[in-house]
Amino acid sequence: MVNSIVAAFSVFGLLVVQLSALGFDDVNQRATKELYDEVRQLLRLNERYVQDEPQNEKQEPTVDISEKPDIPKEVKNWPEQPLKLGQVSGVSVNSALQPVIFHRGDRVWDRFSFNETHHFQLAYLGPIKEHTVLTLDPQTGKILGKWGADFFYMPHGLTIDRHDNLWLTDVALHQVFKFKPGELQPSQTFGQRFEPGSDKNHFCKPTSTAIAFTGEIFIADGYCNTRILKYNAAGSLLRIFPTAPDVLSLQVPHGLALIESQDRICVADRENMRVVCPRAGLYSLQGKKEPPLTITLPDMGRVFGIAARGKFVYAVNGPTHALTVQGMTINPQTESVIDHWAPKEETFGNPHDIAVCPNGSALYIVEIGPNRVWKFDLVHPK
Repeated sequence: MVNSIVAAFSVFGLLVVQLSALGFDDVNQRATKELYDEVRQLLRLNERYVQDEPQNEKQEPTVDISEKPDIPKEVKNWPEQPLKLGQVSGVSVNSALQPVIFHRGDRVWDRFSFNETHHFQLAYLGPIKEHTVLTLDPQTGKILGKWGADFFYMPHGLTIDRHDNLWLTDVALHQVFKFKPGELQPSQTFGQRFEPGSDKNHFCKPTSTAIAFTGEIFIADGYCNTRILKYNAAGSLLRIFPTAPDVLSLQVPHGLALIESQDRICVADRENMRVVCPRAGLYSLQGKKEPPLTITLPDMGRVFGIAARGKFVYAVNGPTHALTVQGMTINPQTESVIDHWAPKEETFGNPHDIAVCPNGSALYIVEIGPNRVWKFDLVHPK
């Protein structure tokens, strides 16, 4: 299958050259080049993907359910110096193992931010003047880099993929952006600026993204539409779920995490106070027709953020009545919460997102009140 894809896109590359020689205009060349860049990015993964790819839809990776998850241990006095932050809504970790956070500067989401039709009411203030995307030193928490000033209106979700592309959601703009490493203008944009909607070309306060090894894009659309949209790497819509006959009902899908070895896209189904993991359909267009894995407990509360490591999911809830705000380690295969964890001396306030290092050495949690970042080392059980 992959060899066929490689051959097909090799021919595609030759066609690009031939069309250029025939005098195609610059606009068409730029559009073609953008698609070709996406294709080349996927083909770099070809050798490893061939090794991992199932031979057919029935032959998926096996799962060892006896494996034990790593245990989160709070890193004391991290960051070493306090950071001046707004509401910290998103966090992810790049290939250099540096945490990257997405914060709102002096902008605050409150009851005056949107009207009843979900239109942003503070657009007249302009974009946030401060840099909203900060890269931190994993050892000290010191700010190593920053950008994003004068672009975002209400930051929300942040995901960094295997190529260090940044995927950012803005609930005020109702848009999702892809930024390539080092670039300050998006290479892909989903949704219409300041236009909430429920058709295939609009979002309504999108919350989160997840990017597959194959380049497929999952977007949680989010506060109003309560749905997940799946795209190919070039941005063409493949699927919207839940749709009939899917056995799934979401209420504010707030975070996403892919477990690709199990072909699962896990969702922090916030207002349903659970985590659900339907089939992602990475091995076929539709995926297997079966109920999603569902993890729920009386003390789970509203789940705000989730992150996957191996076959396990780390999750964090937010304030929910009298329930404890805490982290949870989940085994989706057994539909169970196998551990609870939290800081030893202090307590979580209002966690909003969570991210795990690519090498599994640590995880980070960000809060929107108090506005702060936590670091936990992931320690293998003895």
